[in-house]
Amino acid sequence: MAKLSNSIEEFLIDLIEEENGKLEIQRSLIAERFNCAPSQINYVLTTRFTPYKGYYVESRRGGGGYIRIIRVEFKNKNSVDKIFNDEIGNSITKDKADQIINELLRLDYINERESEIIKVSLSDRALSLGCENKNEIRANILKNVLLVIFK
Repeated sequence: MAKLSNSIEEFLIDLIEEENGKLEIQRSLIAERFNCAPSQINYVLTTRFTPYKGYYVESRRGGGGYIRIIRVEFKNKNSVDKIFNDEIGNSITKDKADQIINELLRLDYINERESEIIKVSLSDRALSLGCENKNEIRANILKNVLLVIFK
């Protein structure tokens, strides 16, 4: 299984390189090429193309569904690593997320309106649908938002 995952990862990375850092492809085409289930493609996307590794992934399921992978180049890789590992990690509270957003505002990475939109999207109220792991979901959302901000 690891060999198949490695092959799929290498294939996608090659395509991303050919497309100058942005790839849009149908999941079914990849599954056909590698003669595997679409869930195997999902596994590769969630484990190999993570925000921490510098990838932003969008996915739409269904007949016309697609996968969009965008490689994000960071201007200052060390500071981004520090934010992702030390500040956010796998889980983050609303207060700590707000502190990061306030710092991005102070440094002019985002404006006041963007700051409020991000804060609302990370609020307990927005993540309250009976969810036990709000802080983990909040961390994933924040990492993906930061990928867009820092690209």
